[in-house]
Order: sequence, then structure tokens, then C-alpha cells
Amino acid sequence: MRVAIAGAGAVGRSIAGELLENGHEVLLIDKNPNSISVERVPMAEWLLADACEITSLDEAALQRCHVVIAATGDDKVNLVVSLLAKTEYAVPRVVARVNNPKNEWLFNESWGVDVAVSTPRLMSALVEEAVSVGDLVRLMRFSQGNANLVELTLAADAELVGTRVGDVSWPQDTALVTIIREGRVLVPGKDDTLEGGDELLFVAAQEREEELEDLLSSSSGAQ
Repeated sequence: MRVAIAGAGAVGRSIAGELLENGHEVLLIDKNPNSISVERVPMAEWLLADACEITSLDEAALQRCHVVIAATGDDKVNLVVSLLAKTEYAVPRVVARVNNPKNEWLFNESWGVDVAVSTPRLMSALVEEAVSVGDLVRLMRFSQGNANLVELTLAADAELVGTRVGDVSWPQDTALVTIIREGRVLVPGKDDTLEGGDELLFVAAQEREEELEDLLSSSSGAQ
């Protein structure tokens, strides 16, 4: 898979390193000469150019990319890169970094964004996840379909403990995608039984989150 990353700072380089280790082809684009550090990610392609310019993206052959990641520290730049990648080059998947949570509402399909990743939101979500059991934590927002990746740790006294996944009447527009149990990642089947302490990851419509949290709440909290 060919991936172009706009922004060769610490975030962009880290993403590039992970993708290269997984066998992907990576192009890093940055207009700042000081950010062109080929020796830090020697296996990547590098391009000194402004990712907001069509001529630069033509040079990058963006139409050959399967994924574009807008990872600069400037939300305006990330939005422009996302819009150009989607509308001018029909890139199948566009992922954008959100630096300021106040701008998160802009990062949607209207700007060509398929997945918006807010670092501040993700960090705060991980803090919440570490201290809360039974509370729904929003980890990531998917622009298309107004859906979120959410996590909830099932309390030991939750009413659904001991219930088969296939026997639960999940809210509409929600899907249980993963169960994390004792360090293992489980793909849930209908015959799997929910256990206290399970970390449950869902893709859910935002308007269904409260209903989902109520369903998974502890029996003591529901009283």
C-alpha cells in the first residue's frame, strides 16, 4: 500500500516508521527544509514541497496513493491537504490530524476527511479510560456516517456479565468489534460470553452512545 504523509515532523516520521515496518510504501512531504531528515526515516521517500499546492501533489503522484495522512501541526493545512487529496486525486482514504479540539467539527467528509484523529481528545480519552469503569469513552470519530469508535470497560456487577454476545439486543447503529480480555484481543462471536473487566470496543452512531452506555451500566448504577 502506498501512503503519502503531509508533515514530516515528529508525528509524521513516527507514523512513517510504523508503516514502513509493516511493509508499506511511504512518501513524506514537507515544505520546511529543516524537516527533511532522510537519515531519520531512510526507507521512506522524501519530497521538499508545499502539500497545499497542486503542482507539489502532482509531483508526489498522489493519484497513486491508497491513503493520504495530513499530519502537520496546522489544522488549516491539514484541511486543505485532505480536500485536495479527496477531490482532485480521488484518494480512497484520507486521515487527518486535529491539533485544536475546537476545530474538530470541520474535519468531516465535506473537507475530504474519512477519519479525524484528535491527539488532545485521544489523550484525554485514554486518561478517562484508565480511571473509569462502566463509563463510555469516545476514542475516535469517523466522519462518514457520523460514527465514533468508543470503549467501555464492563463492570463486574453489570447486568450483562455472563450473557452471550448473540443474546444481547444491541442498540441500532452499533457494532461490537473487539473484546479485550486479560491482554488478549478477541473477535466477538455470538457464542462468546461477556465477562466483568472486558474492554468492549464499538463503532456506534453518536446518538446511540447514551443508550449503549445505559445497556452496559452496572446493576448498582442502574438502580
